[in-house]
Amino acid sequence: MGGISLDEMKAVGALLEGHFRLSSGLHSPRYLQCALYLAEPERAEAAGRQLAALLKGCCAQLVMAPALGGVIIGHEVARALGVPFYFTERNAQGAMELRRGFAVEEGTRVLVVEDVVTTGGSTREVMDVATRLGGNVVGVCSMVNRSNADNPFAPLPYKALLRVEVPTYEADQCPLCAEGIPISKPGSRPTN
Repeated sequence: MGGISLDEMKAVGALLEGHFRLSSGLHSPRYLQCALYLAEPERAEAAGRQLAALLKGCCAQLVMAPALGGVIIGHEVARALGVPFYFTERNAQGAMELRRGFAVEEGTRVLVVEDVVTTGGSTREVMDVATRLGGNVVGVCSMVNRSNADNPFAPLPYKALLRVEVPTYEADQCPLCAEGIPISKPGSRPTN
């Protein structure tokens, strides 16, 4: 790991404390809003260069990321690697797909980039899209790993700039709910 710190995230207001419903449906006392960290172009560019350096050996030919969270950091990683950047979106049925005229050539080496990995669900959806379209996923990276696993995508290479151990709870076992603490749903994706 290396590159950004929890103190930096907190200083720019990207580390939120409270009671949050994550995109996965899990609850947590902390939420990382990477978009606030990436709002400063110089920080975004530096984070992209740092991630690209960690996975340069994958020899990616294309970077893919999920909209909305992975778009800024994915673009910066692609720029640092000098390769194209595509993003996936959810269709009306909620399935992840590649639209806007993007196409993946058979055998293209794809690096999947995300802002925060918790369960890895949306990252795996992007990996599935890339594979279904003929791409070969060669690695995964994120700004933040809060999955409680060193590599939630093994055997593929995975790197993150920051690892954060933050508890998550199933909704029916959440101590914050039991205490009656109001819950909020930040982020761009509806919960499962």
